[in-house]
Amino acid sequence: MKGTPYKMRWRAKELSLALIILVCTTIFILTWDRSPTLTSTLPSKNQLQLSPDIKTVPVDPKTHVKEDISTLTRGEAVNNKEGQHVDKTRSTNTAKSSSDFEEVTIQKKEAAAKHKHSPKREETDVIESGSDSKLIAETNNVILRGNTSEQEEKSVDHQACDYRKGKWVIDDRRPLYSGHGCKQWLASMWACRMMQRQDFAFEKLRWQPKDCEMEEFEGSKFLKRMKDKTLAFVGDSLGRQQFQSLMCMITAGKNSPDVLDVGKDYGLVIPPGGKRPNGWAYRFPSTNTTVLYYWSSTLCDLEPLNILDPQTEYAMHLDRPPAFLRDFLNRIDVLVLNSGHHWNRGKLKANKWIMYVGGKPNTNRRIADMGSAKNFTIHSTLKWLNSQLLKHPHLKAFYRSISPRHFVNGDWNSGGSCNNTIPMSIGKEVLQEESTDQSAASAVKGTRIALLDITALSQVRDEGHISRFSITASPGVQDCLHWCLPGVPDTWNEILFALI
Repeated sequence: MKGTPYKMRWRAKELSLALIILVCTTIFILTWDRSPTLTSTLPSKNQLQLSPDIKTVPVDPKTHVKEDISTLTRGEAVNNKEGQHVDKTRSTNTAKSSSDFEEVTIQKKEAAAKHKHSPKREETDVIESGSDSKLIAETNNVILRGNTSEQEEKSVDHQACDYRKGKWVIDDRRPLYSGHGCKQWLASMWACRMMQRQDFAFEKLRWQPKDCEMEEFEGSKFLKRMKDKTLAFVGDSLGRQQFQSLMCMITAGKNSPDVLDVGKDYGLVIPPGGKRPNGWAYRFPSTNTTVLYYWSSTLCDLEPLNILDPQTEYAMHLDRPPAFLRDFLNRIDVLVLNSGHHWNRGKLKANKWIMYVGGKPNTNRRIADMGSAKNFTIHSTLKWLNSQLLKHPHLKAFYRSISPRHFVNGDWNSGGSCNNTIPMSIGKEVLQEESTDQSAASAVKGTRIALLDITALSQVRDEGHISRFSITASPGVQDCLHWCLPGVPDTWNEILFALI
């Protein structure tokens, strides 16, 4: 009995010790589970372990775009004015080295695309706890940039992008259509693949704007953007080239029997005694999109002085817009005007045009010369068009700057030539701040009409003309005005597409 109290005290100590151990074990387990310091010492089962020698590299699918060419031997920055081109003998035996070609990567706006297709956040959950709240707010601001609508993103991009500044680069994905295949829309006199020309390096060039990316043209995207709308080109034969180029681009040069001829809806029919209509209009039924061209080389109204006389002269009303525009402007959603190369005495005489102002023959000497008459007419027509834009808020209007000529040692009728066939021989980059076509820039200034400025970027493409390969010209006469298609006018349409 004497040992009983002693045994009880010993058992109590054992129980106390066991309880202490149990409590300590419990606390240790809970601390292990909740402490990030302790848990970080364990390898994650869901984390992919990469070898330190392996690096992740962003992949760009467009890596086979060259921006230089071995035959480039002249200055690359251009501040051209018409008539500065000098044709010199060029060697075609230049040795090629690894430095002759330079790879360029086309960067896409992947971040904007990801934001655009990601779920939109409606609130910014900022935790008010010092620097953490600032970090979360900044992170949310980055994410919330993706909430901008596609229309707003494009508007900001287009305002920031100066498409007239940039450089020509070689792109293996060009051309956008085949000169052989686009027979449905492309006139044979402009399809250089159907001529005796053998070199087609000029077809591989793409315009790369400076400091921004130009949206890739796709026929399906164009038709979707122009759903239930009409795009009209009104101008001279260069405007007709741009029209045919766009038709080939939309269809990718493939035969399209579903496209409807709706020329009659716009009065575009062959006149009595004529060989062709004054224009063409085609409609894509899938999106109810209409693309048309109307011939008006001087952008003023032409009126026969005697409708009964087949040899009648025409009043060339310098202060009146073409009747076609007055009649159909309400049905047009995108309008592209151009004029320039028909403003010479030879054309006026051949077409029997007589300048009229105020409904009577012009007697104002200040606008009697061709340059002044042209400027007066363009300003007059654009002023009228600008006054109509409030009545037609859906209408986007463009005036395209002049397409450069490249005649050397003469003009079209005096032995002028453009024999160069090597791309970018006279330059490839345009950096000037102002338009080369000051007349066009002046005409749109102060109006809501946009300038489609293509002059300088076309000036360095002297190899892209039809030149001596024309199948319609007289012997010895070269065409250094019109372009081979596919060719430079495709770029005009790419810029137009980006702007609409």
